[in-house]
Amino acid sequence: MNMTERLIEILKNSGADDYEITINDTKAWEFYFIRHELDQNRVRNTKEISVKVYKKSEDGSSLGFATAVIPPTASDEEIEKTVKDLVFQASLLKNRPFELTGPGESSIETEESDLKEQSYGFIKTMDEIPEDENSYLNSYEIFIERTDRRFINSRGVDISFSYPYSMVEAVVNARNEKEEIELYRLFEMGTLRKEVLNENMTEMEKMGLNRLRAVPTPKTEGYPVLFSTDDARNIYYYFIDNTDAAMVYRKLSSFEIGKSIAEEGTGDKLTLKALGRLEGSSSNFPYDEEGSPVRDMDIITDNVPVNFHGNRMFSQYMGIQDSFSLTNIRAEGGTHSEEELRSGNYIEALEFSDFQVDPITGDIFGEIRLAYVHNADGSGYYVTGGSISGNMKDNLGSMEMSCSLRQYDNMLIPRITKLYKMNIAGVE
Repeated sequence: MNMTERLIEILKNSGADDYEITINDTKAWEFYFIRHELDQNRVRNTKEISVKVYKKSEDGSSLGFATAVIPPTASDEEIEKTVKDLVFQASLLKNRPFELTGPGESSIETEESDLKEQSYGFIKTMDEIPEDENSYLNSYEIFIERTDRRFINSRGVDISFSYPYSMVEAVVNARNEKEEIELYRLFEMGTLRKEVLNENMTEMEKMGLNRLRAVPTPKTEGYPVLFSTDDARNIYYYFIDNTDAAMVYRKLSSFEIGKSIAEEGTGDKLTLKALGRLEGSSSNFPYDEEGSPVRDMDIITDNVPVNFHGNRMFSQYMGIQDSFSLTNIRAEGGTHSEEELRSGNYIEALEFSDFQVDPITGDIFGEIRLAYVHNADGSGYYVTGGSISGNMKDNLGSMEMSCSLRQYDNMLIPRITKLYKMNIAGVE
């Protein structure tokens, strides 16, 4: 018997009531460049086997579970010991019972990815990034992966699929007559999207030069804040988190199906959708981590939640039998052009040392590394230092979004999100 067959046989005889096995075989190519000279490269092949066991109480009124990673070289004795420990750990937990995923078909097609072709495309794209003596690539690292996943559970599910993952880590240097600074960025995607990588790298170089021009942030009252970079994702995670069945069940979210999340106001109405597939995403999975088929689904329509999402346990506690964990997201609903949103007084937040949107309280906070202050008379300048703060709940009725969208790996969101009720603390 092979490793998987031996593991299943041991699980069947372990006393566990149910089990799940996830096997990930990953092949990866890695490249490390200094400037545009290849410093080193390597090939990495890994295999990870994760096991989750479930154990009911004697009267069936509760269910516990426990998870462990088993080395692919483990002996039968080692596997048996690990599984025995998991069954014991699971017996100590007392969750409400729920059912594991049963067999089901997904309509999402898997994405083919050739490591050699993808590697060549990424290297060529990075080599073509425009540079000059004032803004240039110091170094970068490229990681190209393809994972073959197999998921098996005790309810008859046995599925296999592959998915790609790519990552670029880059350091850009920017300098003027007085000083030189470095900026670091990490970009993730599935397969290469040349235009997306080009846009991100070009934006990064501009930010470096603008940081050199920045002055201390003044105290600015009454200015709305524009979010136009990847930090904007945290704004939309607020809505994703608050429509998660676990948050709703635990009463950490006040969102309700059929009830608007905002009082009537002057702002745009948000529409949020789960996508089974998004071109270039690293999350194009036909099934989620529990084997549930992934599909397109409306989450919020014109500010009104229409579906919750999440794992099997909390979804079933909420009475949802066909839920799944989100993989790709599309947020839209904006009625404004970028030019309209960039008019009048505003401050455009371009880079934070840390930017957070608390999913429970709605509190917003970020320390400004780079922002652009625009005045109604057309004047403007770059600033650094200080912070912004506010609360999502105060902004829901007035939030404005651009019609145009921008992709950040597995999220497609408005290019510009404008929040009006914000506080801007300057550098004293």
